[in-house]
Amino acid sequence: MTDMKVAAATAPDVRPANPNFSSGPCSKRPGWTIDVLAPALVGRSHRAKPAKARIVEAMALTRELLNLPEGYRVGIVPASDTGAVEMALWSMLGARGVDMLAWESFGAGWVTDVVKQLKLEDVRTLKAEYGALPDLTKVDWTRDVVFTWNGTTSGVRVPNADWIPADRQGLAICDATSAVFAQDMDFKKLDVVTFSWQKVLGGEAAHGVLILSPRAVTRLETYAPPRPLPKIFRMTKGGKFLEEIFEGATINTVSMLCVEDAVDAMKWAKEIGGLKALQARADANAKAVYDWADKTAWIAPLAKVAATRSNTSVCLVIADPAITALEPEAQAAFAKQIVARLDKQKVAYDIGAYRDAPTGFRIWCGSTVETADVKALTKWLDWAYAVEKEAL
Repeated sequence: MTDMKVAAATAPDVRPANPNFSSGPCSKRPGWTIDVLAPALVGRSHRAKPAKARIVEAMALTRELLNLPEGYRVGIVPASDTGAVEMALWSMLGARGVDMLAWESFGAGWVTDVVKQLKLEDVRTLKAEYGALPDLTKVDWTRDVVFTWNGTTSGVRVPNADWIPADRQGLAICDATSAVFAQDMDFKKLDVVTFSWQKVLGGEAAHGVLILSPRAVTRLETYAPPRPLPKIFRMTKGGKFLEEIFEGATINTVSMLCVEDAVDAMKWAKEIGGLKALQARADANAKAVYDWADKTAWIAPLAKVAATRSNTSVCLVIADPAITALEPEAQAAFAKQIVARLDKQKVAYDIGAYRDAPTGFRIWCGSTVETADVKALTKWLDWAYAVEKEAL
C-alpha cells in the first residue's frame, strides 16, 4: 500500500499532456485541432444534398463501427442522449408492463419520467445503491425493460448481455451513452440503444443517436400511445414508421459542425483499428486507475464488484479512515479541495464526483484519453491528497 504520509512538497515531475478528464463533453481524440472542422458544410441547409450525404455518412460510420445487425436503424435526433431516451420512452412504453432499473442518477431520472410524467400504472422499479447493480435475475422479460448499460455517475456497468434472453417478449431499451464504442455490447439483445457523440467519441454535444431494432420498429407501428407526442418525439405518421428520419432527413436542424466533428472522430476510430481498438484503449486507461487504486490505501473504486467496474466513467471514493470519520460536509470539502488543487495546477479538469453521487472523484477513461495521461494523473492525485491531508 502507498504510504498515506507521502511528502506533500514532492510534486510529480510529469504532468498529463492533456488534462481533460471530464465525463461529458469528453476529451477530443488525440491529434484533434479545430482545423478538422474546415470541411463542415456550414451555411448550407441540412436538407441540401451534400449536407444530407454527410449526415448519412455519419450514420453509416456508426453502423460500420458498431457492427450493427441487419435491419437495425440509426438516426440522429434532438437533445443529446436525453432526447433519444425520451423519444423511446414516450413513443413506446405503455404497450405492456415495464421494469425500470436504476443504480445511479440517470437511471433514477428515467424512473421519475416514467412514473411521474408518463404516469404509467404497471411499473416495477429495481434499484441498487451507488456502487452496486440490482439483481438482474429478477428482471421480467415478458415486460419492457429500461436500463443504463454503464452508470456514468456510479462507474457501475452490466458485465455483459447474458441476462437478456434472445426470446424476450418485451423491448430492451438501453441508455448506452457512456458505454457504446468502448464496451462490448451484444446489439441483438437490445431493441433501443441511445447515445451522444460527446462521450466515447469526444464529439460535440447537442445531438443524440437513436438505434432501433426491427422489434422496436414493429412496436412503433402497432402501438399508439394514449398521450400527445411533441413533434420532436414522433417517429410515425399515420401508423407508419418514418424511415426518412433514419435515412438522413433529421427531425429538426442539426449542426453541420457537430456532424463533421463526429465523422472525423469515427474516421479516426477506423484508422486506429475500429471497435476493438476503441475498447482496448478504454480498457487500458481504466486498468491504470484500478491498478493504482488496488495498491493505494486512501482511495477505492465505488463499484464494489470488479466485473461491473466501468472502463469509461471510473468513479472513486476516499477510503482513508481519518477522512471517512469526518462529517459528510467535511468529507465533501476535502474531496473538492483536491479537485480544485489539481484544476489550479492545470493537471486535471472536471474530475469531481457527480453531484448526486457519493463524495469522491470521477475520471473519464474513454477511448480518446491517453493511458500515459491517466498514469500521470494518479501520481498527482496522491500528491494532492497528501497536501490536503497535512492541512487538516
